[in-house]
Amino acid sequence: MARWRRPIGKLTLVNDSLLIVLSVVRDSDLRIWSPFAVVLILTIMSGSAAAAPPDGVDCSTLSRKVMCGYQGWFNCPGDGSGLGWNHWSRHRHRDLFGPGNARIDLWPDVTELDADERFDTEFRRADGATAEVFSSAHPKTVARHFRWMRDYGIDGAFIQRFSSGLHQANRRRHKDRVLTHARQGAERFGRAFAVMYDLSGMQTGTLDQVRDDWRGLRSKQKITCSPAYLHHHGKPLLALWGVGFIDRHKGNQYTLDDCRKLTVDLRASGCSIMLGVPTGWRELNRDAVDDSQLLEITQMADVISPWTPGRYCTPQDVRRHANASWLPDRRWCNSRGQDYLPVVFPGFSWHHLRNGESELDQIPRLGGQFLWSQIVAAKHIGADMIYVAMFDEMDEGTAIFKCTNEPPVGEDFRFLTYEGFPSDHYLRIAGSAGKILRDELPATDTLPQMDPVSKPITDS
Repeated sequence: MARWRRPIGKLTLVNDSLLIVLSVVRDSDLRIWSPFAVVLILTIMSGSAAAAPPDGVDCSTLSRKVMCGYQGWFNCPGDGSGLGWNHWSRHRHRDLFGPGNARIDLWPDVTELDADERFDTEFRRADGATAEVFSSAHPKTVARHFRWMRDYGIDGAFIQRFSSGLHQANRRRHKDRVLTHARQGAERFGRAFAVMYDLSGMQTGTLDQVRDDWRGLRSKQKITCSPAYLHHHGKPLLALWGVGFIDRHKGNQYTLDDCRKLTVDLRASGCSIMLGVPTGWRELNRDAVDDSQLLEITQMADVISPWTPGRYCTPQDVRRHANASWLPDRRWCNSRGQDYLPVVFPGFSWHHLRNGESELDQIPRLGGQFLWSQIVAAKHIGADMIYVAMFDEMDEGTAIFKCTNEPPVGEDFRFLTYEGFPSDHYLRIAGSAGKILRDELPATDTLPQMDPVSKPITDS
């Protein structure tokens, strides 16, 4: 029976007998083999890269997929990155990650992590024990996240590759490590992955760094040769996030001209392009620049995905937004042969990130009802794909992965919890979204009872 194994050459999906044969071939002289055997084995090896695991997702299309954003940006001293307490604390190079120096509003559930995946902090739990966190640089942790995606029926992840750090050696190394580990996790657990460049913080005339980086990922790391790399319309799918936002096209920041040139170059390289755009992209209002060039750029895309976190706050707001924005957006895209990818999120909070200037639990989760209302609305407007923001984003309180109901305690700080629901509550909801897309579950307004996972949570 075929199953996931580590790649041997170009081979990723093999059965046990073929593994034995190839292990012999790899360490021997092909001249002693018959021409027929050599041709057969090399044919299998060259063709296997396009195969999918028997229980894995179809990586040939974004359609009927629930994909998550994967930040992968949490670091700890001692993880080899040299980035300190990156994204855990507001001052990452301080020795202490403790009270008064937090950036996150949710606390991860680390109970399933092995001892070598846990890092001590200066925070304490209610029982006095040291509160621990993880590092996104650890391959076991990233693999575990993709295993959760598999176990809860989430199709895969867009791996965030923040462009502003590409010129810094230590940050680039960390991005490469996370992408490599995500690729391995996706291949091992039958999930899809794709690269998403976040253009935030880039300056005018610097987007060539993104083009050059992508060329390197394809030519050196052979990233799109992975059987787990997501394709769409017959080409590798590449996402560019941050095109047309008012707050990202001011001063010396990158321009729409820069975005146009980058989009043209990447399309010419043989990619399908997904653009992350503002909510007001189509009418050039709200959070979008008032420039018709934005509409010209969006028409170059294969997939358009407007950003919604913070644009509505209640299930009632969701319904209004879906009718006023999502539905006409989707019709606009359909009339031009483009696909439409709505963004949904479970709630929002950046109290610690903003140093207390924003209230904790700014957009309440309502026990999952807020996220569910968006999933149902996306189905009702005819969407056949959904982007969940985000898998692991604790800085802005949008994480759906396992977070604890027993975060650190203290007099001068508070963290959010999952309101007493199990730590996998939002993973289950995101997995149910896929069932709705595939018409396996009715799109009713009431959040259903979450079914148990379909298989035991194991490392296999």
